[in-house]
Amino acid sequence: MPVKIRLQRHGKKGKPFYWIVAADSRSKRDGKFLEKLGTYNPNTNPATIDLNLDGAVQWLHNGAQPTDTARAILSYKGALLKHHLDGGVRKGALTQEQADAKLATWLEEKAGKVGAKQDGLAKAKDDAKAKALQAEKEVNEKRIAAKVEAEKAAEAEATATEEAAEEAPAVEENNEETEA
Repeated sequence: MPVKIRLQRHGKKGKPFYWIVAADSRSKRDGKFLEKLGTYNPNTNPATIDLNLDGAVQWLHNGAQPTDTARAILSYKGALLKHHLDGGVRKGALTQEQADAKLATWLEEKAGKVGAKQDGLAKAKDDAKAKALQAEKEVNEKRIAAKVEAEKAAEAEATATEEAAEEAPAVEENNEETEA
């Protein structure tokens, strides 16, 4: 029976969530599977991957062929490296301790890279938030300044109309005196 390691789609429309499964290659995409190996959530940044490393490596040892996307996920999590190192142990090229040490150092480096990316994304998000806050403050300051200027202009206009109103009756009185 040809076995594939592939993704099984779950989640809702527009928000996919995948199970990483070992399944018979003849079964439907979301149908019967032999074993669930993990989950993959592409909706987060960076994508969240939970994988049973030993189970995936065991299926690879038994001849399971991963699909392209599943191969990329297995490579990202180190399952293909562990499978490769186990092949070296079987051939006698290195000992199990050496293989475990190589895998551990690779996993530490990978965790460091992922952590750096998460820190960079968090910093970029904070910077964008700070810029938006600064822009909002500037807009509010301009709005307040415009409102103050409008109030001053309205006061000046009101004062000018009051002065004109006070002068106008005096002119009319002068006109009445000249007519009489």
